[in-house]
Amino acid sequence: MSHHPDPRSLLTPAMRHVLERIARAGHVPLHALTPAQAKLAYEAGAGVLEIPSQKLARVQDLSFTARDGVELRAQLFAPAAEVALPVLLYFHGGGFTVGSVATHAALCRHLAHLAQCAVVSVDYRLAPEWKFPTAANDAWDSLVGLREQCTQLGLDAGRIAIGGDSAGGTLATATAIAARDAGLPLALQLLFYPGCAGHQDTASHKIFAEGFLLEEPHISYFFGHYLRSAADRDDWRFAPLDGVDESGHVRELDGVAPAWIGLAECDPLVDEGVMYADRLRHAGVPVDIEIYAGVVHGFINFGRAIPQALTAHNDAARALRQAFQEK
Repeated sequence: MSHHPDPRSLLTPAMRHVLERIARAGHVPLHALTPAQAKLAYEAGAGVLEIPSQKLARVQDLSFTARDGVELRAQLFAPAAEVALPVLLYFHGGGFTVGSVATHAALCRHLAHLAQCAVVSVDYRLAPEWKFPTAANDAWDSLVGLREQCTQLGLDAGRIAIGGDSAGGTLATATAIAARDAGLPLALQLLFYPGCAGHQDTASHKIFAEGFLLEEPHISYFFGHYLRSAADRDDWRFAPLDGVDESGHVRELDGVAPAWIGLAECDPLVDEGVMYADRLRHAGVPVDIEIYAGVVHGFINFGRAIPQALTAHNDAARALRQAFQEK
């Protein structure tokens, strides 16, 4: 993204109003809190601007067993159906440190309703108690567990998509690559402003470093709690765009699942999202990318105040329906 003399002028009036309201509220920023306090603060604020919770015929608690024997909590959201439903496996955002199934339940319910599919949202383990690569391992183990449970849950194991927002988008991209490696076909990667790069050195990280909700201190805070050392930044499971494997090679993307990528224009992560889309295209992977003008990171959870959030929900659901029809 080229330099802009006044990046705040890019914001929509509604987005600017939301940011001003947040600033006036005077809450202590997450990066100034302990991780335990940050988790509670994020949970407390998660539903303030979210749409009302969509009623669904089916909401069910699930669990998946991680490779170390820990039970990972998950929740299934689904409309009424007389046939096996396709399913989206979803990983919430929150910098690998905050967030939960509960903070993203309204989004997952809405996607299930709009796409007429099941959505399974996972409470993968969070930092700082659980460092990299625990979340990435939990994401993969959740996919394996979901496939094993599809029949008993009335889901179609042949039509599984994977998705997430922000850090959850990172987990989804890495899991899609791992699924390609394992020969497990996925219908779609559904990625809302995913973190893709190991180092925050793109132009958008500089332009939107302050005053656009996700600020540079937040990113440093989250990654400081999640990563074990600087070396983890160059691991492809954290940085699918430019990270490397054990042999030092950047992961090839040929044959990974098709992608729908929804980005926010005024987001530090927008450049790396565009770059990841370009890498997928160059590898021959079908990609549909939408950049929502004038909004910031996290906007998909602001459906009560930001019209583009509902547009993004509908665009994502349309991509899911099309991908499931093609499988």
